Amino acid sequence: MTDKPGTDTEEATLDETAIIACDLIRMDTTNYGEGKSNGEVEAAEYLSAKLTALGLDSQLFESDKGRVSVVARVEGSDSTKPALVVHGHTDVVPAQPDNWSVDPFAGVIQDGMLWGRGAVDMKNMDAMIVTALQDILGAGKQPSRDLIITFFADEEAGGEYGSQYLVDRHPELFAGATEAISEVGGYSVEFGGQRAYLIQTGEKSIVWIKLIARGVAAHGSRYIQDNAVTKLAEAVAKIGRHEWPITLTDTTTDLLNRVATILGKDPQKIGPDELAIATGTASGFIRATLRTTSNPTLLNAGYKHNVIPDTAEALIDIRTLPGDEDAVLAHVTELVGDDVEIVVMHRDIGLENTFDGPLIDTITATLNTHDPEAQVLPYLLSGGTDNKALSQLGITGYGFAPLKLPAHLDFPAMFHGVDERVPLDALVFGRQVLGDLLLNY
Repeated sequence: MTDKPGTDTEEATLDETAIIACDLIRMDTTNYGEGKSNGEVEAAEYLSAKLTALGLDSQLFESDKGRVSVVARVEGSDSTKPALVVHGHTDVVPAQPDNWSVDPFAGVIQDGMLWGRGAVDMKNMDAMIVTALQDILGAGKQPSRDLIITFFADEEAGGEYGSQYLVDRHPELFAGATEAISEVGGYSVEFGGQRAYLIQTGEKSIVWIKLIARGVAAHGSRYIQDNAVTKLAEAVAKIGRHEWPITLTDTTTDLLNRVATILGKDPQKIGPDELAIATGTASGFIRATLRTTSNPTLLNAGYKHNVIPDTAEALIDIRTLPGDEDAVLAHVTELVGDDVEIVVMHRDIGLENTFDGPLIDTITATLNTHDPEAQVLPYLLSGGTDNKALSQLGITGYGFAPLKLPAHLDFPAMFHGVDERVPLDALVFGRQVLGDLLLNY
C-alpha cells in the first residue's frame, strides 16, 4: 500500500525530517543542464522560511531568473574558532516517470522509505540540516562555532548559478570558514560482516565534453562515405570502450588497505578491483575512483529517416583523478582523431584531503557514539560536489550526510537512478548524528 503523507494523522507519525524532505521532493526543481532548469526559487523560499522561523537572518541570492540560493549564519559560542560551512543543494536531475514505480515528484511513503527524486540527492540532507538546527536552537543551545548554512542552486550542472556564483560574487558570506560538510558521504555499507561509514575526503574532477562530427548532407539512399553520424559513432565507441588504467591515490590506497584488513586479505596479493568489488554495494562508487571514467551520455543527430545530416553531436562525461585533467583530455583527443571536434563544456578540479584532523576525529567519535560497532573509512567520490567551488576560498570540504542503512540497500545506485529512496529511520539517525556534530564541533 502506498501512503502519501498529507493528513494530520499521517504526518503525526513522521519525523519532521521526512516531512520537510517530502515537501521539497514535491517541488520540481529539475535541472536539465546547459542553463535549462525549472529553478529552485520555491525550495529556496521554503528553506529560507524554515531558517527564519529559527530566528536566523536568512538571505536569498538570485544569480539568474529563478536560480536562487539560500545563506544564513548561526552564531557559535566561541567566535575564535573557524566557521564551518554546512551546505546542500536544492536542484535535482531529471526523472522519467514511466521508468519509476511511483511518481518521482510525489514524495511517496512506502515500505518504510521516502521515495522521490531528491530523496537521496540531496533533499534528504537539506531536511536533516534544518531539523538538526531545530534540535539545537529549539533547545536554546548554541553550536560550538559559527555555522554557515547554505542551500545552493545549480549543483547538478556544475554550480555556475549556485556555489560558483556566490564564491565569485559574494565571498564575504564565507568569511572565517576553513571547512565544510555536505554530500556524498557518511552513509553506511556492509561487507565482510562489518558495517562501515564512508566519509568522502576527496572527489574526482569533471571534464564534460561535446563531440561534433561534420559530413555531407544528402538523401538517405545515396552512397555517402563522409557521414557525420558514422564518424561520431566511431568516436563515441572508442571513448566509451576505452579501458583506463588503475591509478591509486593516497585516499584509495588508504581505503583499500582498511578494506583488506576488515576482510582479512593481503592487499599485496589481491588486486584493487577485487578489493573494491568485495565492498558490495559500495563498489559502485569505489571502483570508479580507481581510474578515469569516460561515459557517453547523449547523442543528437538528424531529423528524418531518409536524410543524412551534415552534423552529429554527443556528450561525454569524463571524470579524472585529481590533477590528471590535461593528460586525459589529450588522450581523448588522440582516441577521437582529427575528424571530430572536441568542445569542453565544463571543467573543474579534483580534490583530495587527508583523513585526519579535528573535524575527522569529531565525525568519527560522533558516529561511534551512535553506532559503536561500526568502522569509519575514507573514500574518494567518483562524482563532484559544491565543495569544489568552496575550495577556491581555501575551505576544505568533506562529504558527511550521515545515514545508517540496511545492508541490502544499494544506496550508491540511487544517485541519479530510478526509484530513488531513503529509509525513514535513516533520516532520524542522520538528524541525530548531524545535530550532535554541529553542536559539539
